[in-house]
Amino acid sequence: MIELQYTPGSPFARAVRVLLHELQLDYLGREPELAPEAIQLGAETPTMQVPTLRDGDVVLWESGVIAEYLLGTYQDRHGASPRLAPGLWRPSHKWEDKLLFGTIQTFGTSVTTISQMTWTGVTVEENPHLQRCAERAGLILNWLEHRLPDDKSGLLPDTVSAQDIFLACHIRFVEARPLGVELGLERHPKCKALVDRLDQTRSFIANPVLWWDPDVVGYSADGVPLYESDG
Repeated sequence: MIELQYTPGSPFARAVRVLLHELQLDYLGREPELAPEAIQLGAETPTMQVPTLRDGDVVLWESGVIAEYLLGTYQDRHGASPRLAPGLWRPSHKWEDKLLFGTIQTFGTSVTTISQMTWTGVTVEENPHLQRCAERAGLILNWLEHRLPDDKSGLLPDTVSAQDIFLACHIRFVEARPLGVELGLERHPKCKALVDRLDQTRSFIANPVLWWDPDVVGYSADGVPLYESDG
């Protein structure tokens, strides 16, 4: 059986879990109760990151590589509409689609960097590098808004794509954490419509985004954050 090492707050891991659900693949999730220490992550992958996927003799890390493997190894869900895009790119639009996915991952890296630094006490307001990360996220969102044809479509025609899934997970990650970053989704109606639409799908409902701040010590079964003071 497929095994997935992940932390519940990671938007990259959430996107992989959504893909696994879309492909109707059972997997064993290994989720630490608390954020794993570097030595624990280093035992799994030299990058000390999650998610890490094991499928038989195949061991992969980096969420984009995992997504490419899953889409290339396993068949599409049956009878779903719209269908899941069968890969990270279309053969006729290889570099366009690769650039699109890579830019979305840069968005994710920017906002998770802000989150990690905020957790240590360094905020966007006081740090020039984090301000640049926030500015980059805004520019990317503007760029993506112009690449959506309308408020009923995804980033690849007539499909739900990995690009759509990762973008939605990264956006909801920002909104679920007090990062001092305002994405202004109301100014990006096509992006907002895409994310709202995906929120209603079974795979997103089954893998909800979790609110997090430095005082959260865990979650109830229905995803409500628990604080030490609650006990």
